[in-house]
Amino acid sequence: MRARVGQRIPVVVQSRGRRRPGVRLLWMGAETVVTCGVVLLLLVVHQLWWTNQQARAEARQQVHALEREWGISPSVPAPVPVPVAETTSVPPAPVPSGVPSGEPASGVGSTPPTRSAPRAPTPSAAFAVLRIPRIGLTAPVARGVSKRSVLDKGYVGHYPGTAAPGRTGNFALAGHRNTHGEPFRYLDRLAEGDEISVRTRDATYTYRVDRILSRTAPRDVGVIRAVPRSLVQPSYGYDAPGAYLTLTTCTPEFSSAYRLVVWAKLVPGR
Repeated sequence: MRARVGQRIPVVVQSRGRRRPGVRLLWMGAETVVTCGVVLLLLVVHQLWWTNQQARAEARQQVHALEREWGISPSVPAPVPVPVAETTSVPPAPVPSGVPSGEPASGVGSTPPTRSAPRAPTPSAAFAVLRIPRIGLTAPVARGVSKRSVLDKGYVGHYPGTAAPGRTGNFALAGHRNTHGEPFRYLDRLAEGDEISVRTRDATYTYRVDRILSRTAPRDVGVIRAVPRSLVQPSYGYDAPGAYLTLTTCTPEFSSAYRLVVWAKLVPGR
């Protein structure tokens, strides 16, 4: 039957029911999880990417500044003086924990000689340039192993109290494995015979990788002594004085559970 003209046709409108409290809580929880995920992602990006960009830029600037100050080409090595035996020793301090430790160590290894010794740099001031061709590394070396003033800047830190570059004793260094420039990220790729150079204002010293300790305890103080030898694994190390270079970093990656140690010996006349 047709509807009469002008007659209203009833329309049924369904009203929206109120959202149940449980659904509202689930929705709020989901929003919170997504927000936390975004924040965590930003933190990861900052830690793994941005800190590297900042530290590497600062490290490059420091290397360029040192080379301009010295006024000599990095590719032309200066004469290497004959190593002078060091006679003063002090008790070793623990190898810093963390990535590596955040605070300076003190009293490690031997005191640098007074005759013809390189200038004593101010704390955290870069005084040398470390180059490791095998892993494509060029990094400034600064005094101390403080995270804030040295390691987090992308620098390699020189353990206070250990020998000066090119001298008899143990020139011991630490660097980040991950984040903040991660100069020692690929330290595990080094092999026996690889060359490492250390340039200072006065000379360039060449070391050759000799032994590698793939894992030891964070406080294995023996690895940075004047005559380095692991206290945890005594079969790794040396028995006689010499001109050593020690590189230390955390292992495995993204962990500070253990330390990776690389030892090198000075190549005379290089």
